[in-house]
Amino acid sequence: MSERKLQPGKLVLASHNKGKLREINEMLAPHGFEVLSAGDLDLPEPEETGTTFEANAALKALAAAKATGLPALADDSGFCVSALGNDPGIYSARWAGESKDFGQAMQKVEDALQANQAQDRAAFFVAVLCLAWPDGHTQFYRGEVHGEAIWPPRGLEGFGYDPMFQPEGESRTFGEMGKEEKHTLPNGEPLSHRARAFAKFQAECL
Repeated sequence: MSERKLQPGKLVLASHNKGKLREINEMLAPHGFEVLSAGDLDLPEPEETGTTFEANAALKALAAAKATGLPALADDSGFCVSALGNDPGIYSARWAGESKDFGQAMQKVEDALQANQAQDRAAFFVAVLCLAWPDGHTQFYRGEVHGEAIWPPRGLEGFGYDPMFQPEGESRTFGEMGKEEKHTLPNGEPLSHRARAFAKFQAECL
């Protein structure tokens, strides 16, 4: 199926996560879209029953596109730790519980590593963007960034598991980086998983 271009106009961001909404809004800002969030439109959060990032991103994007009659962009992302079989992965938000306590989620990751006596602390973030239209057409853009899970967490920037993730070649965690640093390397290439996925989306759709 051919890739479609996205024309400036109304675009629904199919997320209720304030951190994700803020990051994606900042990336979309230069492109002339009138961005509406799922929360602004009182759209329910669909149950994420998929077994992959792509499947869950599609569930959210398609639900928003069909409910509004507008193109919708959804993100599904997660923190994957190699020694834990890439958990928490697609369940990253669930590890934070109903209260969305990511301090608790990070402690669970560390406790699991300690319980496994894991020497390997390799970890990576994944972000998959799904762009969906009301007729059911979907397009996917995946970004990853690799590094290691550090303890204790450091920094108050970002959100989620950012304070315990140190990307390859960096001495600071995502939680210690401002948004511009987190999204762009000195050579102009995107650093974060979400920025890498967005760069692919931008190249093909905008």
